[in-house]
Amino acid sequence: MRKLALSWGDQDYGAVLVLGGAIVGEGPSRVIMNNDPSAHAEREAIRDAQKRLGRADLAGTVLYSTSRPCALCERAAAAARVSRMYFGSHLTDAGRP
Repeated sequence: MRKLALSWGDQDYGAVLVLGGAIVGEGPSRVIMNNDPSAHAEREAIRDAQKRLGRADLAGTVLYSTSRPCALCERAAAAARVSRMYFGSHLTDAGRP
């Protein structure tokens, strides 16, 4: 997923939301590209899934992210009722604080 994230956005972070084995939302980090500190990959994937599914409630979905979501992204996923979250690494694993 990291390679895909690199080709999508401005950083090497990406996220997808899956429902019933199908990707229903995807998003790269667009923080730098959009000059928007809230445009994290997880929130972009949540927004994409809500748009594609035509609903705010994402119950039953699973969020996969290249790195651990920040507290705001975790809260956004909880508010959208995302059922589970998995992540590939902590930011400290990549040498970041």
